[in-house]
Amino acid sequence: MDFKDKVVAITGGATGIGFALAKALGQEGARIVIGEPREAYLEKAVEALGALGIEARSFVMDVTDLTSMEAFADFAWAAFGRVDLLINNAGVAQRLKPVTDLPVEEARRVMDVNFFGVWHGCAVFGKRMKEQGSPAAIYNLASENAFFTAMPNMAAYVASKHAVLGLSEAFREEMPDFVHVGTIFPGFVQSDLTGPDFGKYAMETDRFAGIVLRQMREGAHFIVSHAYNMERIEARHNEIVKAFRTYAPRYDGDDEFDVRTVVARMQGEG
Repeated sequence: MDFKDKVVAITGGATGIGFALAKALGQEGARIVIGEPREAYLEKAVEALGALGIEARSFVMDVTDLTSMEAFADFAWAAFGRVDLLINNAGVAQRLKPVTDLPVEEARRVMDVNFFGVWHGCAVFGKRMKEQGSPAAIYNLASENAFFTAMPNMAAYVASKHAVLGLSEAFREEMPDFVHVGTIFPGFVQSDLTGPDFGKYAMETDRFAGIVLRQMREGAHFIVSHAYNMERIEARHNEIVKAFRTYAPRYDGDDEFDVRTVVARMQGEG
């Protein structure tokens, strides 16, 4: 994708990764629409983007509210006449507590923002992009925690990011070819979630945004950044492979219970 003159909507775009992506895309000539609940943060972000010569608008919205997401889309289309790229970036963290100690209301809040907020963006913008009929893209923010558990005592956050990966992969198959669907997997990146003390050891947001943009240009659907993640991913993969080889080894005709194979056969028979 060439970003010049494209219209980009970003949830949670006033700070952290969202703002870094808004800045990087804007500097490539994109027009930006950012949304989140904190009006003062939005105003400051738009002012900062404007100082860089980036055309940007903001809208106060809540990703957990489907009606609010619809209003955000209405605003973006009214402002620029179309949306070419949506980044479902908004997210929250959780207190470091095990499942047995974390109040379920807090876990639901994490899922409401991190998962259903992404669902709302996909549902609302996906429908409009299909109707728009022009090449477009939707990128969902997952995390390295979609592949493995980066930190203990974060089960709600980890589960929400696994869910985003599942949603993105299913949604990608549902959308027409002219609407690209991808997933961004940040590792340890500076943001509101890391805080200043811990965050000083993390990758700078501008560096991360540069890595992301290169992959967006090339049409990647898995957008990655932190090389050491492969150590964790391979360890998990190897454990899964060992379990299958030990307890469910391959055999001739083992696709007899594979759902896609069964459905294809049923359709062929019909």
